[in-house]
Amino acid sequence: MDETELKQLTKAARKAKRIALEKAMELHDLVEDRLPAAYAELPGLAEETYSACKAWAAAEAACVAAQSNL
Repeated sequence: MDETELKQLTKAARKAKRIALEKAMELHDLVEDRLPAAYAELPGLAEETYSACKAWAAAEAACVAAQSNL
C-alpha cells in the first residue's frame, strides 16, 4: 500500500465519521425535541445511525490496518 491509498482510506474514514456524527445528531434531536409525538421515526433513524456508525468503524479499522502495514 502506498501513501496515496492510505490518504484515500483516511479521507474515507473521516467522511464516514462525519456521516455517523450527523446521524447521531439527528437521532439526538429526535429524542430531545420531538418525542413522543415522532415515535414512529425512531426505528428508522436508529437503524440509519447504527449503519453509519458501523460503516465508520469499518473504515477506521481499514485505515488503522493500512497504517500498520506501512
